[in-house]
Amino acid sequence: MKIWTSEHVFDHPWETVATAAMQKYPNPVNPSVVGVDVLDRRVDPSGKLHSHRLLSTEWGLPSIVKSLIVELKSTNISFTNMVSVDERLIYKPHPQDPEKTILTQEAIITVKGVSLSSYLEGLMASTISSNANKGREAMEWVIHKLNAEIEELTASARGGIRTPMAAAAFVEK
Repeated sequence: MKIWTSEHVFDHPWETVATAAMQKYPNPVNPSVVGVDVLDRRVDPSGKLHSHRLLSTEWGLPSIVKSLIVELKSTNISFTNMVSVDERLIYKPHPQDPEKTILTQEAIITVKGVSLSSYLEGLMASTISSNANKGREAMEWVIHKLNAEIEELTASARGGIRTPMAAAAFVEK
């Protein structure tokens, strides 16, 4: 068994990062994820959102992702008799800066019934680390896209509202 961990600070408020996490796929940074299906979504009595999603990948190794607004867990469901990867992502507000969000990631990798399993677990941890970097890039892409959509809606709303003076000037011409 190999445990991989990472921590990253996003320069965005928690609400923005949590929204982006729920809309992360599809994105051009991680093209291997080709589809997302929501299997179940509910809010528990404490107000936490639980969302079970099935991610379909182009290499045919789907993952079930369980998310609680601030925590995402994924478990591969293909080849579980040989390889097991349990991943957990936790998004929480930065304790000193409300304009930042801390992402903590953990993956527990287990390779069973194969020679050199420790070596393979190390290779998988390296791949997970590389993919985590891509995942953070994807989050930044989604956040940029969300911010652009907000700016476009704001500009559209401003352009569509006429003040009485503007309306009067328009009528006079």
